[in-house]
Amino acid sequence: MASGNAHIGKPAPDFTATAVVDGAFKEVKLSDYRGKYVVLFFYPLDFTFVCPTEIIAFSNHAEDFRKLGCEVLGVSVDSQFTHLAWYGAVRGAGEGGGKLWG
Repeated sequence: MASGNAHIGKPAPDFTATAVVDGAFKEVKLSDYRGKYVVLFFYPLDFTFVCPTEIIAFSNHAEDFRKLGCEVLGVSVDSQFTHLAWYGAVRGAGEGGGKLWG
């Protein structure tokens, strides 16, 4: 029986979330990425002064990660609506947005 808690050295528990993928809402599950390496990076909020640099850097190198069989997924406490607003603001500035999960 799965406990739903993360444990070092064990697969992460599956979860489902509404994500912003390529500028649109999409229901995704961690198990959608089974068989691939996944970098889950957690950050507090989209519109902060520190987080955008990491999100943009991961997004700009997403294809490099994919060539290695790895997907990069960002997770925060923001809603999918905040993610979409941030994605639009960053895309409007010519930067990458990545996959953002709320």
